[in-house]
Amino acid sequence: MPVNNFRKDENLKETVNIKVVMRLFSYLKPYIRTVIKVLILIGIVIFVELLNPYFMKVGIDTYISNSDVKGLLILGSIMAFANFAAMICAKYRILIMSGVSNKILLSLRQQLYNHIQKLSFNFFDNRSVGKILARIVGDVNALNELFTNSITNLIPDLIKMVVIAIIMFSMNYKLALVSFSTLPILFVLMFLVQIVSRKRWQIERKKTSNLNAYSHENFSGIKVVQGFNGEQKTRRTFRELLNDQRIAFVRAVRMNDMFWPLVELSWGGGTVLVFWYGLRLLNADEITIGVLVAFTSYISMFWVPVMNISNFYNILITNLAGAERIFEIMDIKPDIKDCENADLMPRIKGNVEFRNITFGYDKSQTVLQNVNFYINEGETVALVGPTGAGKTTIINLISRFYETSRGKVLIDGLDVTKVTLESLRSQLGIMLQDTFLFSGTVKDNIRYGKLDASNEEIIEAAKTVCAHDFIKKLPDGYDTDVNERGSRLSAGQRQLIAFARVLLANPRILILDEATASIDTYTEKSIQQGIQNLLEGRTSFVIAHRLSTIQNSDRIMVIDDKGIKEEGTHEELINKKGMYYELFISQFKFLDGREVM
Repeated sequence: MPVNNFRKDENLKETVNIKVVMRLFSYLKPYIRTVIKVLILIGIVIFVELLNPYFMKVGIDTYISNSDVKGLLILGSIMAFANFAAMICAKYRILIMSGVSNKILLSLRQQLYNHIQKLSFNFFDNRSVGKILARIVGDVNALNELFTNSITNLIPDLIKMVVIAIIMFSMNYKLALVSFSTLPILFVLMFLVQIVSRKRWQIERKKTSNLNAYSHENFSGIKVVQGFNGEQKTRRTFRELLNDQRIAFVRAVRMNDMFWPLVELSWGGGTVLVFWYGLRLLNADEITIGVLVAFTSYISMFWVPVMNISNFYNILITNLAGAERIFEIMDIKPDIKDCENADLMPRIKGNVEFRNITFGYDKSQTVLQNVNFYINEGETVALVGPTGAGKTTIINLISRFYETSRGKVLIDGLDVTKVTLESLRSQLGIMLQDTFLFSGTVKDNIRYGKLDASNEEIIEAAKTVCAHDFIKKLPDGYDTDVNERGSRLSAGQRQLIAFARVLLANPRILILDEATASIDTYTEKSIQQGIQNLLEGRTSFVIAHRLSTIQNSDRIMVIDDKGIKEEGTHEELINKKGMYYELFISQFKFLDGREVM
């Protein structure tokens, strides 16, 4: 597992994408009524906060200057009650918005998961599972603070800034101009900082994704790592990736830390200028002491939102990379999808035709070239040939996991691209060499072939493929948890359960890709009747390197050099003494040291 493979990063965008921001906040639309309620609560809080400096001005200029204690106490009581009410509203708005934010993240994660399920094999061929998981979990989680702060902090802070500015200009426009004189410099500096900051956070998210991808692959292959004594090497690789992520994070944080000093410096500079110019106006009797005190309070209230907005902008820069990565996947169109006005595939009889099929997994290399064949319903067809010749490609095209480069795949005379994927694949039974079992019980894994199957149907399917006996010997029988990927079972046991799963689905076209590869010869012989029961009455495609398993096939097709080299029954191909004959002889030439042919 070379570390360089996990250090490859996607291309970086250099500027803030406003479309991404707008698309992100479009997820608030379903909760517009709740947002309005939050905005009303925010309005109450802002109103009270903005009244406080004015109450101070009135208290100083009206009650304190006239020694009116009673009036001052009444004013103080009003202020205390108003601020208590504002505090309750502030707490409630945060609680409501946190709930909205969690619902949005739930919806976004579900939408992303659903979309990824629809993507074609090409998408998964070119991406590690760890990097995909990083999008679904890490990148979505990173947006939580962004959604919450956008309503609970950003909107009220923007409103406060505007209202405070209006109040300050109405009180004394000269002093207001002096107060805001440092803002242009701040905005220019923040713009320059965000350009660098955003790029660094993009890099950090990608380094974290690389780390997740390596960790997932490493733990998934832990048996190989330990079997080849590779712990030290993988630890060294993990340390290198971890160091890449740490360096990227530190560089991003250092740039982020520039925001607050810039705001505080502007705040401090503006406050000093207000005091300097305010004292001159006070000496000239252009303002009262109450006005100066109120003004200093308002300028503090003005710069707190500025600092909060800069912090929100900081969060936006930090998490925008995650949003872009999410939408990047959501914008990927599936290579394989239903065409417009796609019809439902009627009940399949089982006639399969390849008409002038040419296909390659990439444009530079063709796997199949102008392949033609016709399979009658109910036939069992074996595909043999060297590794990489195109046997699995043929069944992938029948299942429409990939799209042909040229030509048509027809089932019962219908082009598979003209029918819906669901109606097609629901009538196919596919058992791959790499048997996959989900976490859960044996019963759950067999029932995956037919979700509404009864316990009796599950047991009958297991008996047919000779899996019932070993299942009953498990600690909890059919309720035994197989653990992740079926790690509790042997390879042969996993394959037998997969056999039962396919049988339960009762497909019209059956595809077996090295279906008995992990089953020993004795077990294979014992389930031959079960396999025959599985094959009977349906069109079947069987890929097998163990040629003894396909001698009774109705037809054998030898695949090599981008096409079908030979075709016929076992006896016909043996008598022909061509490529199949050579394969058969080379495989069975010696058995227990004795020549058999």
